[in-house]
Amino acid sequence: MTLTQKKCIPCSGGTPQLTAAQQEEFLKEISGWNVEDKKKLVKTFSFDDFNGAMKLANKCWEVAESEGHHPDLFVAWGKLKVEIWTHAVGGLTESDFILAAKIDELAK
Repeated sequence: MTLTQKKCIPCSGGTPQLTAAQQEEFLKEISGWNVEDKKKLVKTFSFDDFNGAMKLANKCWEVAESEGHHPDLFVAWGKLKVEIWTHAVGGLTESDFILAAKIDELAK
């Protein structure tokens, strides 16, 4: 099953963070994402204008609501920076990679 076929799992703090090895395996399934500070997934999408960045930001909002897992979005002219991590555990879980894969699908 691919990451885009999975559903984010609600986390109340009891979910363990992924190990560095697990993160590396999941990173193979998503393109252009980086792990920053050992605890968040980050990717910047580029566009020809502000409108493109806002359109993807709105699509991200829709998938975040449906998955119950919310990224931090930073919109600027021609750019959308997305940061994802599981706040309740202060690091990365499988749900973060699921959401990243779904956002990549939206950007196509």
